[in-house]
Amino acid sequence: MMLIAMELGLLTPPFGLLLLVMQSVAPPAIRLNQIYAAAVPFIMIEVAVLGLIVAAPWLATALPRLMQ
Repeated sequence: MMLIAMELGLLTPPFGLLLLVMQSVAPPAIRLNQIYAAAVPFIMIEVAVLGLIVAAPWLATALPRLMQ
């Protein structure tokens, strides 16, 4: 849960360090606004996953338990 929250913090503005890294490796024609727009679906998915883990913590450990 902490890692997902940290990734969200690095992915969302105002800092968005991961988005700035993406901009530095992208072609010069790609603007930061385009990168923000492309990242929005992934941010929404991560927020939903974080919400599910907060609401039902057993989901975070269910898959490892099934693999035993």
